[in-house]
Amino acid sequence: MTTSNFPKLAFVGLGVMGREMARHLISAGYPVKIYDISTDAVASLAAQGGVSSTSVAEAVSDADIVISMLPNTPQVEEIVYRDGVLDHMPSGGIFIDMSTISPEATRAMSSALAAKSISMLDGPVSGGPIGAKNAALSIMVGGDRTAFERAEAVLKVMGTTVTHVGAPGAGQTVKLCNQLVCAVNIQAVCEALALGRASGVDLDQMREVLLGGSASSWMLDKLGPAMIAGDASAGFRIDLMLKDLRLVLEMAGQKDVPLPATSLVTSQYVEARAHGEGENGNQALFRVYDRMTGQDQSTPQLAAARP
Repeated sequence: MTTSNFPKLAFVGLGVMGREMARHLISAGYPVKIYDISTDAVASLAAQGGVSSTSVAEAVSDADIVISMLPNTPQVEEIVYRDGVLDHMPSGGIFIDMSTISPEATRAMSSALAAKSISMLDGPVSGGPIGAKNAALSIMVGGDRTAFERAEAVLKVMGTTVTHVGAPGAGQTVKLCNQLVCAVNIQAVCEALALGRASGVDLDQMREVLLGGSASSWMLDKLGPAMIAGDASAGFRIDLMLKDLRLVLEMAGQKDVPLPATSLVTSQYVEARAHGEGENGNQALFRVYDRMTGQDQSTPQLAAARP
């Protein structure tokens, strides 16, 4: 049941992350208009209390706060410039983009929206599908401080750590730095497991030992078992991390900051995608090391040799 003094929300983008985030808002009592190019996704959340919309313009037309959770920069620019946010969202409202996109494009959209008296916050998230499902995301927010304070209660429905980190684009910058650390950490875990495997040690036991010391990390804890088991099932996908890493390198190029480790791991994500791993989870980066060390499970004679 909705609460009358809650702001009216619109949520655009009901993918793996977005549908869980919107569900939490609906469950918390917010009136939420929903839109996605997938009518099945809209119907599923409408059955849980969301108000279905047939277009972005319809969804945002009377919203106090509009939230988007989309795959990449072009999709966010499309809903802002072409599909209705800029032309149909009421003045005085707040547009929160929670996708991971270009900081430069974010600043441009923020300026365009400000000209229509609409505040923009960039609020990308960390925590993946599990964090979205459990309303335990870390949300890093750039934009006007007053707008952040107006939207903070809404953001806290979806995340446990909600932090204003600076001006427009700052949220995206912090998120891309987060992705840099995650990707290089995943690569480090892959290399440790590859070396341990080649040396004949028990990988499960090695992982437990490493978790007890300074090498412990979220990636080793959460993705390590899947790497060891050869489970590539999707969580946060290879394609999405590759998109984020390309944004990192684009930003680094603009700022003249050398990122050799990021460049190397990006090339490995490209290799993984070229071998059909794009829809698999991040742990599938370990398959790059399978191929480099002759342990590729897709080749029967090598799969039989894998411990």
